[in-house]
Amino acid sequence: MMKCYDCMEEGKDTEAVAVCIVCGKGLCMDHSKELILPVSVGKPPEVTRLHNALPRIMCNYCLSNTIVDAFD
Repeated sequence: MMKCYDCMEEGKDTEAVAVCIVCGKGLCMDHSKELILPVSVGKPPEVTRLHNALPRIMCNYCLSNTIVDAFD
């Protein structure tokens, strides 16, 4: 099984439940963060934002270095 990279740096042995979509390291529940990406369909000027966004998992480091305001 894959282990959580951040836990291993802290000296813990925790199973990973997700993988960061940016850097690819394994993450446990405590170290994974969900980023909701909006989905739009169509061509301008007829663009529609769908109600169901796509959840994406990121580590704390990658999330803190991403422009999150653009996804709200």
